[in-house]
Amino acid sequence: METDSSNGRGGAPNNEMSQEEDQKASASPTIDDDDWLIRPCDSYKDEYKDCKSFKSRFHQYFVFGEFQDCNQWKKDSDNCYKWINYQDYKAKHTLIQSESDRRKVRMDAHYNNNVWRNRKEPPKDWNKPLPEWIRQRDEHSYLTAKSQQMKGEESIYMDPTNTYCSIS
Repeated sequence: METDSSNGRGGAPNNEMSQEEDQKASASPTIDDDDWLIRPCDSYKDEYKDCKSFKSRFHQYFVFGEFQDCNQWKKDSDNCYKWINYQDYKAKHTLIQSESDRRKVRMDAHYNNNVWRNRKEPPKDWNKPLPEWIRQRDEHSYLTAKSQQMKGEESIYMDPTNTYCSIS
């Protein structure tokens, strides 16, 4: 196995990154703005497993007319474990880039929308009171009773002896 000279750890060098990106990726351990993009490693592993499953392959063929490439999930899983186990900053950078690309593809339809106009601000009356019929309908709901309980208000509908469940 070759040694990656940028961070002194084992692993194949990644030729896709420029020298500037390589220096950023091997920088000191700080919390980056994009760290929130990284999912738990088991999530990538599960996505790969699901992508390769018979049911997913059938769905992919039905929807797209061909099987989808699942290798990116495998690469992301490997990079996540490299990051978590060995603090490999190049793997972290690659993983964040992959998540950013995935997010961009998912949001393309939203940003390239030419049917609806996006709002610049919420409607003027966004917080007006609900209509009376909705308030009456939800007055005896479990959510309302739980809300009253959390506020410390007495609710006749949250009787601790009432289980709200009956089995016939």
